[in-house]
Amino acid sequence: MSHTMRSRAQKTRGPRQRSAFLIDLLGKAGIEVNGDHPWDVQVVDGRVASRVARRGITGLGEAYVEGWWECAALDQFFERVMRAGLPAQMRRPPRVLLTFMRNQIMNVQSRSRALRNGRAHYDRGNDLFCAMLDRRLAYSCGYWMNASNLDDAQEAKLDLVCRKLGLRPGMRLLDIGCGWGSLVRHAADRFGVRAVGITVADEQVTYARDACRGLDVEVRLQDYRELDEQFDRIASIGMFEHVGPKNYRGFMRVARRCLAEDGLFLLHTIGTRDSFPNPTRSELDWVERNIFPGAVMPSMKQIGAALDGVFVTEDVENFGADYDPTLMAWHANFDAAWADLAPKYGERFRRMWRYYLLSCAGAFRSRAYQVWQFALSPRGVPGGYQRTRQVSDTAQESERRRLQVRSNGAAEADLRMREGGSHAREG
Repeated sequence: MSHTMRSRAQKTRGPRQRSAFLIDLLGKAGIEVNGDHPWDVQVVDGRVASRVARRGITGLGEAYVEGWWECAALDQFFERVMRAGLPAQMRRPPRVLLTFMRNQIMNVQSRSRALRNGRAHYDRGNDLFCAMLDRRLAYSCGYWMNASNLDDAQEAKLDLVCRKLGLRPGMRLLDIGCGWGSLVRHAADRFGVRAVGITVADEQVTYARDACRGLDVEVRLQDYRELDEQFDRIASIGMFEHVGPKNYRGFMRVARRCLAEDGLFLLHTIGTRDSFPNPTRSELDWVERNIFPGAVMPSMKQIGAALDGVFVTEDVENFGADYDPTLMAWHANFDAAWADLAPKYGERFRRMWRYYLLSCAGAFRSRAYQVWQFALSPRGVPGGYQRTRQVSDTAQESERRRLQVRSNGAAEADLRMREGGSHAREG
């Protein structure tokens, strides 16, 4: 049966047939309605079947937020849903096709829209993100190779980025989409660089400036398209998903314009096998509509086309499976802090945020989505790029390196002061 015929059939079914359709559909993934497994669906309101029949995977999320169904382990539910390919077997709401057509015609990540989209998510409240994230507020996938907790996984990721970039004291580093300043703070503190971070979210700027006080760090409220200055190294972690297909190549050209001839650019992004926007894929519609307005996951094909003639790809690493424990840790933190957050955010938000975190954890566990880190150079590194998969220093080594950076900085400042005094006496 074609997709159009299947959609019409779902639309014309009565309540009993829709319930049977939902039971049969979920059964393909080993999920029972009102079953005993933690991944089974518990129906609270019979309208859930009608909503899913009409609006597919998007309607499933809407119905959960409404409180029409429950699941003890949403992450396990979604792992099964994604592995079984159920979103493609559900009706795609008209909005998916309309979004595809809009994205073909318009640049939905223009400067003005990028500002609105960024603030819609990242300015929800620093209290929320402080409760949910690690101590550095790194809002991207951690690196769990040798980590046993979220703080260690995020520190390992930041350290990995700095090592891949080959950071050295005195280098000038740009972080495009710096968030709450986790990378610029780590790089300045542990590697002695001079760092600039840009973001379009006001609350992130306020927090990052305060967190980086005393370090050689500048945090700006700025769109990446406005950049036109030189840096030794550039990083962008978890921001490329907000750039949009119509701007991928322009983004790469801005990075190239700002990068020194012997520099390196590290791009860290979520990715997917299929290029978006895609009228045949609808599983991301709920997230784009409710969590990350305007966000699009790039494919390897789209990134490759954007890089063509602009950068040499020196290295690519995929650690998408690590997003599962990262998201589960965020959810555990969010859940533990809910009593304090509840008066401000309310029950509907709790259900929406829980659905977001756990559905994404299940999707990454199913390996439907990836996390790629690209190491890029303008013309190729002479003699070859030295690939690294090193994990973070031990706590003792990290602290020793931080103190060495501070010691070197103090010595350089003392030397400049003495040289200044000497010049003054000579004058």
